Formats: sequence, structure tokens, C-alpha cells
Amino acid sequence: MARERRGIEVSLAVAEAVGQADCDVIAAYPITPQTHIVEHLSEMVAEGHLDAEFIPVESEHSAMSVCCGAAAVGARTFTSTSSQGLALMAEIFFIASAMRLPVVMALANRSLSAPLAIWNDHTDTMMVRDGGWIHVFVENGQEAYDHVFWAFRVAEDPEVRLPVAINIDGFILTHMIEPIEFEDDELIRRYIPEYRMEKALHPDNPVSMGCFGMPEIYTETQMAREKALVDSYATCVKGWEEWAALTGRRYNPIETYRADDAEYCIVTMGSLGETAMAAVDELREHGEKVGVIKIRLWRPFPFADLYRAVDGKEALIVLDRAISFGGPGGPVALEVRSAMYRRPHAPAVVNYVAGLASRDVRVEDFKAIILGGKAKAAAGDTAGFTLYGVRE
Repeated sequence: MARERRGIEVSLAVAEAVGQADCDVIAAYPITPQTHIVEHLSEMVAEGHLDAEFIPVESEHSAMSVCCGAAAVGARTFTSTSSQGLALMAEIFFIASAMRLPVVMALANRSLSAPLAIWNDHTDTMMVRDGGWIHVFVENGQEAYDHVFWAFRVAEDPEVRLPVAINIDGFILTHMIEPIEFEDDELIRRYIPEYRMEKALHPDNPVSMGCFGMPEIYTETQMAREKALVDSYATCVKGWEEWAALTGRRYNPIETYRADDAEYCIVTMGSLGETAMAAVDELREHGEKVGVIKIRLWRPFPFADLYRAVDGKEALIVLDRAISFGGPGGPVALEVRSAMYRRPHAPAVVNYVAGLASRDVRVEDFKAIILGGKAKAAAGDTAGFTLYGVRE
């Protein structure tokens, strides 16, 4: 098909992208708000639009187990989950990266219980941030569609062979109808090479995977895992460059808005970045030298890109959508502070947590957070965090 632009629910666009990527195996268990993705994929397989195995399993733990087995025999593999589903999947989540299995997962970000909440924040993905996966955050439906192809391109690269999680804000993105440009199937085939796994599991040539690791070798395996994830950065960037050459849509590990001459910036991840941009526009009209810094690539963390983006800034107001309970505040601010430690002329870092379980963070709220963060930085009040909007 030729490139076309059509209005579609973002979840369905993600499923269509998985189909265009010619996925071989989809293993999934339903959980809100990711269910529409795998429901649509099951329809595509049942109606003959996608030649793939759709495996309905009894739990998310089983879904990731099936994905690991499928990827290990050389199948292009996809799954999707959210929240408590990811918590149940966590045991195998860590195994997928350790075994270098290029599974792609759409993670429809959602709050963790309790209390029971089906709405969006980043608590679930922060739970597994140290799991050895590549993590990318998308801001809108077009980015969600595009990054399905990017995820397969990066995950399956022989220099990488790591699983990729595409973080998509639940409901805020997954259930929205947006205009999305669909690419030609031939373009997708040019972008994603056929997946071939060396030393794949096969009964005619038995190999062992994930064997018992004695203390004498375990440390070295973890160093190899760390090196593989850090080294994947180059392929992540290359994948975006290749996509830009084919489609004209360019992505970067760190992206900025009106930040070149900004004295201070709001730092975001995910869909709220667009609201932050609107707030910055309004503040600029009142003479505030403020910009937006958006972290797209969460793992491997793009230190050098962040350093370039914050050069010359006086303060960063980091907006987290999760809390590290009993710790310093939000996990994103923690990492930004760590990255800035002992760097000459590093900006002050102020942390706000907002938007838990999809509580609205409107343009006016962003303006209040930005101006409040600016005042805190000027006063040297940079320790801990502020949970924005807590009712007395």
C-alpha cells in the first residue's frame, strides 16, 4: 500500500505496525490498558491478515516465557502488557535480556496497585528499569507506530540482540484516536532485515541457553550484559537515522524544544511533553527563558546527549511520574542528579512528581511547576521532591 494518513486508535495502529513488521509469534494476556493491541492482533491472525502464531496464555509470566522460547528458535516475537501484568512478568523479563533474546514489547504504562488504579503513570516501567532491556518513550500515536519498526530493527541487529520495551502512556495515548501516517509495506521490508538468529534452538543441533552460572562466571556474564546494553546506543541512533532517511521523521535520544537560549528547562518523558511545550510557549510570552528537554531513550541512558542539552542552563525541573518510596524522590530526577554530579557548571536539579494515575497535569499546572522549580533552584532548595497537587 502507498503511504496513507488516517485516524485510528493508537493501540490499533501499534497492532497494525506489528503486522506490517511480519511478526511470527505473538504471546499475550489481556490487561487494561494494553488489551486493544493484542485483541486487534488476534483478529488479524484469525482473519488471515497476518501469518503468525497468536498464543493466548494463562498469565503474563507465561507470555514472556513463550516469547523467550519463540525468540530463541529465531522467530520475530512480540508481546504487550501493563502494570500488574509486568509485575507478574518480571521474573522472565530479566531472563530475556540476560539471554540476549530480541523480544519487542509494547508497555502501556499504568499505575501499580494498591489502591487499584487502571490509569497512567510510569510506576510499572520504573520497577524494571534495571532489567537490561532497551527502553524508549513515545509522545504521540505517530511515534508509537514508528517505534514498533525501530524496536524490531534495533533488537534484532546482530550487534545488539536485546529486548526492547516501547513505553506508551496508557489511555492518554493507547485509547486516543490520532491521525497517523502509515508507511508502505515495501518500505518496512527495506527497513527491517529478515531476522536470522545464529545458534538458535533446534532439535537437529542442540544447544544450551540460560544454564546455571557458578560464582566463578556470574560476574563476567553481568559485565557482558552491561556492555551489550551500553554498546546498543550506536545502533539505536543508527536505527533512527535510517528511519529518517526513509520517512523524513527524525528521532533522537534527547530532544529539546525552545531550549537553545533557555536559562532553565522542564525535563519530561512520554506524552506530557506536548503539554509542557504549550506551557513553555505561554511562559515565553511573559519573558521567561524556559525550554523543554525530553528524554526519549531511557536505557541505555544517553549521558552525552543530556550533557549537550543542559549546557549553559541554570536549572532543570525534572517531572517524574513515579516515586522511589523512602528514597530521594523520582527515579528520573535521581538519575539526572547523578549524571550532573561534580560536572563543572552543572545546573541545579529540582524534582516534582505529578500525574500519578493520570491525574491531570494541565498547561496551568506545568506553568506552576516550572515557576515553582525556578524559585526553588534560586533559593537552593533542591533536596528531595515535591508531590504536586496533594490535597491537604
